[in-house]
Amino acid sequence: MGDADRAAAASGVGFGLMEAAGGAVAVAVGARWPMRPVTVLCGPGNNGGDGFVAARHLAAAGWPVKLALLGSREKLTGEAAHAASLWKDPLAPFSSESLEGAGIVIDAIFGAGLSRPLDGKARELVESLKVRRIPICAVDVPSGLDGASGMILGAAARADLTVTFFRKKPGHLLYPGRGLCGDILVADIGLPATVLDDIAPNTWENGPDLWLAGYPWPQPESYKYKRGEVLILGGETITGASRMTVQAASRAGAGMVTLAAPAKVWSIYATSLINAIVRSFDGLRDFEALLADERRNVIAIGPGSGVGTSTRQFVLAALATKRAAVLDADALTSFAEAPDDLFQAIVGPCVLTPHAGEFMRLFHFEGDKLQRTRSAAKESKAVVVLKGPDTVIAAPDGRAIINSNAPAQLATGGSGDVLTGFVAALLAQGMAPFEAAAAAVWLHGAAATEYGLGLVAEDLPNALPRVLQKLKPLLNGQN
Repeated sequence: MGDADRAAAASGVGFGLMEAAGGAVAVAVGARWPMRPVTVLCGPGNNGGDGFVAARHLAAAGWPVKLALLGSREKLTGEAAHAASLWKDPLAPFSSESLEGAGIVIDAIFGAGLSRPLDGKARELVESLKVRRIPICAVDVPSGLDGASGMILGAAARADLTVTFFRKKPGHLLYPGRGLCGDILVADIGLPATVLDDIAPNTWENGPDLWLAGYPWPQPESYKYKRGEVLILGGETITGASRMTVQAASRAGAGMVTLAAPAKVWSIYATSLINAIVRSFDGLRDFEALLADERRNVIAIGPGSGVGTSTRQFVLAALATKRAAVLDADALTSFAEAPDDLFQAIVGPCVLTPHAGEFMRLFHFEGDKLQRTRSAAKESKAVVVLKGPDTVIAAPDGRAIINSNAPAQLATGGSGDVLTGFVAALLAQGMAPFEAAAAAVWLHGAAATEYGLGLVAEDLPNALPRVLQKLKPLLNGQN
């Protein structure tokens, strides 16, 4: 967005965009709240210029408007100075005094490009906003929020509504920023979509438009092996985890699902699974015999498999086939003492699906979640899915997708085991690892939303068909 703004300024339409942005803020405020006194807090840059425009539009519509500026008019430059020149009323002091009597605050102090922590008067006023119960509309982002990372720079007050422009920024989707933005409205201010061609972004918000065209819907001439076979490693002690992975892979369209059951607990799996072939095995040699069937084009290891030498051996054997693999949970933690052994063994398509704790056992990168996931994907040569309320999917080539549709009820034991099954099934049906991971993560969130409150992990596979029934017509609409 910084590049887009600079391109617009170079083309001479800078103030036109500012006028459109400020006007969009005024319209959004008027649409959400009934008329009441409003205080507009403006900073010394273009975000403040947007605030001046919004204040002028609201005042012209009859709203009682008070405007406070950080700094002085004389120090404003460019479009912000021009916007300020059109505001003819006096300025209020830039202090908590300007908040007295306000029914709404428009936070236009700093935008997404803030690069240092808030301090001085700006910090004091934001801290004052945090303890008052005044509705806030943020311009671009809440002041104090890093638009690139979602991190808080010093302080930030939670907005009820954030109006941003052209496209969202990562900070709108990554926590803690996402929790501070409230409802997000993306306003069209006249920037042509073709500007993205020059910028060539490599970060997206997850959604069907990214992967729906390649989604593997059942075809009339398909048969079970054409839809792929997933081999899932079962655990000897925790048997429920891999059984949920089986159910998920079956519901997500895998033509066949085989569960490798340790001989000691074979009967538990065999009597409880009717959607999978259950094969007994005892040790590495038996597992390698199961891998010898090349129709098993995806191997999923981790859910309930146990942490230790045996799981490491099974993972290395699976990776040695060069077939697609999905590694989760214990499959990752088993390499905590020697992560390079895992990374060096990844020579075929591979998706790693760690939660934050598992990620930290394998990787030691600094930075925000987007940076860390990208670095992990590059180091491991795998697609990395760093799970959470703001799951990030990153590919080794630097592409990244941020997921935003996960409801709070997904925070339940076993939901990650289901995700492993979704990813494995889509890989088995021919989706590329990056797109398969993105689609699986989005479908996972959509299934949880479809089911609603009271969700437990085993509900997710059964909710998936309703999501897919709603999704397929969207593809027809694309055509």
